Amino acid sequence: MVECVAHMTALHALLLGIVEGITEFLPISSTGHLILVSDVLQIPQTEFTKTFDVAIQFGAILSVVALYWKRLLLSKDTLLKVLAAFVPTGIIGLALHNVVKNVFLESTSLVLWSLLIGGIVLIVFEQLHTEKREALSIEKLTYPQAMLIGVFQAIAIIPGVSRAAATIVGGLLLGMQRKAIVEFSFLLAIPTMAAATGLDLLKTGVAFTGQEWLMLGIGFVTAFVIALAAVKWLLRFIESHTFTGFGVYRIAIAVLGWFLL
Repeated sequence: MVECVAHMTALHALLLGIVEGITEFLPISSTGHLILVSDVLQIPQTEFTKTFDVAIQFGAILSVVALYWKRLLLSKDTLLKVLAAFVPTGIIGLALHNVVKNVFLESTSLVLWSLLIGGIVLIVFEQLHTEKREALSIEKLTYPQAMLIGVFQAIAIIPGVSRAAATIVGGLLLGMQRKAIVEFSFLLAIPTMAAATGLDLLKTGVAFTGQEWLMLGIGFVTAFVIALAAVKWLLRFIESHTFTGFGVYRIAIAVLGWFLL
């Protein structure tokens, strides 16, 4: 199989697309997993591979568009709250874009520490948190609360933190229903990753070769298909489970990562 200048093959792109599709909406950090898997596969960090990791996340996010497009089109209130939550994320993400891409994404140790600390936080949070009977739905969420959730999401610019984990914990702290904040996290991912992907492609896409665009396409489509199943699974899972298991998993992956990497 022919390699592109970024030393990524179609098999690598397929594997990373599967990893992205599975992990994007779970509170375990898809970016962290992509970095760790790339390390294991010995794919070097280049401008292309960094953009690849961001762009295929948008592929996974499009699964939400496919599943929730009617809700976004029919509920102006939901759409406006999603956009309000995106504002702080967008501002912080744009301000720190170069730091994230040139420093954070190149640090495997940062990913491992973030996975470990985030796992401990999830476990402790689930032990202390009790969901109220009259917890907030998306419809009852105020715009200031939506923007605060966006601030929580911005913490996930640190790879390994997990965008899903940050928004879910933020929403639960504000008193939202578990299913409601999970769905709001899904929806908030749309403008967030659309903006991140667009910014990266504008800055680096013109330099990509035809083979690199092919690798990107393979990862993008794979992430979309796998994420469709992952979203449906997570919605069923949260009906009878907490996120404690994900916290344990994060700690286990961090410890394993230190031994392997």
